[in-house]
Amino acid sequence: MKVLVTGVGGQLGHDVVKELTGRGIEAVGTDIQEMDITDATSVERVIKAAAPDAVIHCAAYTAVDAAEDNEEVCRRINADGTQNIANVCKELDIRMLYISTDYVFNGQGERPWEPEDERDPQSVYGQTKYEGELAVQRTLDKYFIVRIAWVFGVNGKNFVKTMLNLAKSHDRITVVNDQFGSPTYTYDLARLLVDMVQTEKYGVYHATNEGICSWYEFACAIFEEAGISMNVVPVSTAEYGAKASRPANSRMSKEKLGENGFQRLPEWRDALRRYLVELNSQRF
Repeated sequence: MKVLVTGVGGQLGHDVVKELTGRGIEAVGTDIQEMDITDATSVERVIKAAAPDAVIHCAAYTAVDAAEDNEEVCRRINADGTQNIANVCKELDIRMLYISTDYVFNGQGERPWEPEDERDPQSVYGQTKYEGELAVQRTLDKYFIVRIAWVFGVNGKNFVKTMLNLAKSHDRITVVNDQFGSPTYTYDLARLLVDMVQTEKYGVYHATNEGICSWYEFACAIFEEAGISMNVVPVSTAEYGAKASRPANSRMSKEKLGENGFQRLPEWRDALRRYLVELNSQRF
């Protein structure tokens, strides 16, 4: 099997290629230097030259606040770029796995979101990722849509690295305590995606590490596991202030994974511990 992965320079794309290679599966990693997904001609040329059996599409515009001021660019990447890839996958009759987000929902309530729940995005980022989902669903039969949330990995920026960096210059930080979700390690996620893309169990899935916490609780856990003394002050979303609307409820149901024979991801705190060990090992 050969799999083309977009967004190899990002957290998830990096780990997906590493997982594929580790299993002896041929991986073709691309980023904007190799394939500009907003350019249909570039997409067609690169994918056809690679002749993969599947595409795992991790590339995306993910700067949630900046997206509010850059809607056209965000849409060109998240919606149009996804459509370009889906078109080639259809022509070649190959499967596509599209990475989506909890931001396609309105973020209200406390019930975990089901894969088939109504989508009602509240931000430009969420809207364009929703449009990407629609592009995949309208174009293909052989597709997986996997919604993820709160990801952290060794490659690139994330909340864990931000907290650890802040600790170098601060002894007090404020973190929102009224948004709830599941921190998700890209190493664990990559293993699931590679399992999934080798099957024909198509459809929409949710994939995050097990367990629920607030961003405040996540921050406290990061400092505790890292052995750092920090005064973490909980604040509301309104107090914190952000340009783009953030979902208060990012809880997502993963029942469908088990129902289709896929192993659910480990508990998030366990994932955090393993991640910190991996980060520390890279410093030496």
